[in-house]
Amino acid sequence: MQKITTFLWFDHNQAEEAADHYISVVGGDSHVVDVTRWGPSSPGEAGAVMTVRFRLAGTEYIAFNGGPEFPFNEAVSLSVDCESQEEADALWDKLTADGGQEGQCGWLKDKFGVSWQIIPPGLGEALTDPDPDKAARAMKAMLGMKRLDVEALRNA
Repeated sequence: MQKITTFLWFDHNQAEEAADHYISVVGGDSHVVDVTRWGPSSPGEAGAVMTVRFRLAGTEYIAFNGGPEFPFNEAVSLSVDCESQEEADALWDKLTADGGQEGQCGWLKDKFGVSWQIIPPGLGEALTDPDPDKAARAMKAMLGMKRLDVEALRNA
């Protein structure tokens, strides 16, 4: 069991749908670990899903059906280091589908409002090139992008 687990507060009955969606998008070592349900004396509807503990690429998260009191915002995001530009593009497309929103510089919001950073391989190297002029051009190019294209950054 990991010591620190990200706890995601969803609006009403979205926790299970969100966990299933993320599992289908990320794949690999991703699956539902456990589902807990509201009891008869709890504030939720007895028998309805309260939390879903799930694993994404080996890391556990908890999704909670808490209600609309605390919506997601960009102050916290899930950052994904991709192994290829193709993986980054596929994740971007799946996470912005069905109501997701593209943001700037590799950031997006999925249909549940959770913020993600989709990082293609080589981004750090392009932005920290030993040649300060190359690094500055890569940074300028990145600031003009939504979905990151690391080849375009290298060529900048």
